[in-house]
Amino acid sequence: MKKRLNITIEEDLLEKIKEYAETKERSVSDLVQDHFRTLLKPPATLPNGMTLVDYMKSLPKSKVEFPEDYDWKEEYYKAKAKKWGYEDLL
Repeated sequence: MKKRLNITIEEDLLEKIKEYAETKERSVSDLVQDHFRTLLKPPATLPNGMTLVDYMKSLPKSKVEFPEDYDWKEEYYKAKAKKWGYEDLL
């Protein structure tokens, strides 16, 4: 069931948000509702209250070893080229 909500905001902000909603083909009500859902979403948590850095350090080490001169950037672009079928252009 939906309920009506009246809010008061600055006129210039309302005009900008109406324009934004129109470009996204959505209503202002939908945008506000989605924003409220995002605000109420519980935060993501890590095990035992760990920080992200601690969690990453706790993950098992990779068994694959790469040479010191391994060019990660070049290999990334080669893989993308292969995926999209234009590796012969490299």
